[in-house]
Amino acid sequence: MSGKDFNEISRRGILKGASALGVMGALAPSWLGAGAARAAVADGEVITGSHWGVFHARVEGGQWTGIRPWEKDPHPSRQLEGIMDSVLSPSRIKYPMVRRAYLEGGPGTSPETRGAGDFVRVSWEQALDLIAGELRRVSETHGPTGIFAGSYGWMSPGKLHNCQSLLRRMLNFGLNGAFVNASGDYSTGAAQIIMPHVMGTLEVYEQQTVWPVVVEATDVLVFWGADPVRTNQISWTVSDHGNYPYMEAFRETGKKVIVIDPWRNETAQFFDAEWVPIRPGTDVAMMLGMAHTLHEEELHDAGFLDEYTTGFDLFLPYLTGESDGVPKTADWAAEICEVPAEKIRELARLFQSSRTMLSSGWAIQRQHHGEQSHWMLVTLAAMLGQIGLPGGGFGLSYHYANGGAPTANSIVLPGMSDGGGAVDGPDWLNASGAGSIPLARVVDMIENPGAEFDFNGKRAAYPDVKMAYWVGGNPFSHHQDRNRMVKAWQKLETVVVHDFQWTATARFADIVLPATSAYERNDIENVGDYSAIALVAMKQVIEPVFEARNDFDIFADISERLGSREAFTEGKDEMAWIRGMYESAATQAPARGITVPSFDDFWAAGIVEFEIPEENMQYVRYGDFREDPLFEPLGTPSGLIEIYSKNIEKMGYDDCPAHPTWMEPLERLGGEGAKFPFHVDTTHPPARLHSQLCGTSLRESYAVGGREPCLINPADAEARGVTDGDIVRVFNDRGQCLAGAVISDEIRPGVIRISEGGWYDPAPGGEVGALDIYGDVNTLTPDIGTSKLAQGNCGHTVLADFEKYQGDAPAPNVFMAPAEV
Repeated sequence: MSGKDFNEISRRGILKGASALGVMGALAPSWLGAGAARAAVADGEVITGSHWGVFHARVEGGQWTGIRPWEKDPHPSRQLEGIMDSVLSPSRIKYPMVRRAYLEGGPGTSPETRGAGDFVRVSWEQALDLIAGELRRVSETHGPTGIFAGSYGWMSPGKLHNCQSLLRRMLNFGLNGAFVNASGDYSTGAAQIIMPHVMGTLEVYEQQTVWPVVVEATDVLVFWGADPVRTNQISWTVSDHGNYPYMEAFRETGKKVIVIDPWRNETAQFFDAEWVPIRPGTDVAMMLGMAHTLHEEELHDAGFLDEYTTGFDLFLPYLTGESDGVPKTADWAAEICEVPAEKIRELARLFQSSRTMLSSGWAIQRQHHGEQSHWMLVTLAAMLGQIGLPGGGFGLSYHYANGGAPTANSIVLPGMSDGGGAVDGPDWLNASGAGSIPLARVVDMIENPGAEFDFNGKRAAYPDVKMAYWVGGNPFSHHQDRNRMVKAWQKLETVVVHDFQWTATARFADIVLPATSAYERNDIENVGDYSAIALVAMKQVIEPVFEARNDFDIFADISERLGSREAFTEGKDEMAWIRGMYESAATQAPARGITVPSFDDFWAAGIVEFEIPEENMQYVRYGDFREDPLFEPLGTPSGLIEIYSKNIEKMGYDDCPAHPTWMEPLERLGGEGAKFPFHVDTTHPPARLHSQLCGTSLRESYAVGGREPCLINPADAEARGVTDGDIVRVFNDRGQCLAGAVISDEIRPGVIRISEGGWYDPAPGGEVGALDIYGDVNTLTPDIGTSKLAQGNCGHTVLADFEKYQGDAPAPNVFMAPAEV
């Protein structure tokens, strides 16, 4: 990608894809019979939005035939090419389906047959009666902790059809909140817990020093485990892609960019950056080596540390080795991270002598002891003394949803209320007596009812869950240690899933309901997670395919069976809710000094845009704090940056000390007793959003031999007798999967890369330990918490081995719907 223009790449690819999609519409698969996918308008274009941006859907003769990116999108994502195919995919869920054994024998019958694809088609009435009856039975038999509804996943954008809020709303009104919830997420499980202790805020989902300031003032831009050129294609709401023009502008300045990562990622290629191929999982050690250099050479900013931080004096004995006899020198760090000691010293001096922005990704905290990574990054930035200066300091969201794109003066839409019963932590009980768990510990919960666990200073016991209700997510993709999960799932009596494609999660359910995609219903959403540059009318493109229904209507009908329909709907239909959300947001306009159109005018236009004030083009994170720490304190107990946390000290955790610390992970390259020779880098995929769009034609653009690609260094491939395009078996003592070999010197020796999000496709039978045919990397990863503090996931702590697969590899089966009965 280096040296090419973003717009040239994206628009050429999108137009090519739109043309292909037009052909696909004319030559639709045979199962798309007459009336299967009728359009909401007969002819013309419909504006709508997605995680990949705003676009116009072309409709001809009542059929969806193409996609055109919004003309004001500065960098349309090529992933838009997969959207229409996802709606019209052979993996589409057409009808309500029930696992045969469950239908014949009732809850808990033959759970080992989950995943075998043996489903029976039922009517909507029968499916909804089954679900409502089971909700009542589990609630009455097992009490408020019997149902798990902490459903998680990226779902679809849209304020009304937030299926996870709708699920909890249904249970709050229909069962008086009698369900178990979850807190946190898989993206930032460790960081979002440690950062409030260090900086007094979540940090990971907050505005950064804006890109115009970075372009102007930053001399050295460091991407540490971050790949914004790849990951900014997507957003939680509707993507604005606002960072891409600024990344181009920074590249044009010719200023220095450094990428610290085990592979030379897309960002390194785009900027032609200096690549520092660190050994995975050793970031804290490298940062400590740099910090020691700064202190030893008296390059640290003692004045900044004295005025804006607390606890450096308590951290210093550890850094120098006074407290444990091990000075954290660059030479010590080099032995661990395999970055030469002189390079570590050179980088420390460079960062100190230049205005440096340390932009970190989230991969470095999705590791065992992941809390330490961002804590140490902040400590390093504090020693450099540039936090709060234009272009200096650190940022944890430049790679996510276009963090750093300047914020417009806009109105902000309210979300759909879940009815008030949701809880936030493990031992906060709602009115029904149910509680919450750290999200990534869901399998622990199922396996170990009654077992105690720690979480951020609290201790609680896991509930005894009998039923899981999952919407808008694919835990059989994003959760770790797939075989452990398959086995644990067998303990559940009932699993209900809503989706529009036959993901592995749907295949391992008992009752599967066909939900609409975002393009078969109406909704409304902000454009730009950070920029809030516009509001878009997410207009329905086509009528629901086959028997699909939207989640709002599904939950309304379940609520009716539970006697709570009126409370759930408040007497409003889809468009009344959308109108109300817009009109509520519009009341903010006078205070902001802006005018907005009426709802009817907005809906007719399809989008309303907002201006970016000049002051927002100059925003510097922590600038106010630096100017006056007394009157602009942080949200920490001290009001300062806490390099040493007395609150964490009081918790007394053996796996999370009170200051940043290098702690040996469960397993790593070079670690004592490592059982397998390769680290598996589980990066974000290039052409999908986690597992979304895996079941589309986009897969053909990256799959190798029909499998998820596996990037391998030439030296490692030669040692294993593997050549480009071979099918390899990747394995450890947790599981095994197939993948397609891609030989490249853009990944360091000792590391192989399989992107997360590949659809789990166990060999026929779906039994525990089965070979995954397609390439779900989470068959290999460990399911452990980062520490007792955050209990985040450790998807980037994984060692394995690989070999050339012998014989004829079985064909993937997961991208076709199970046979209908």
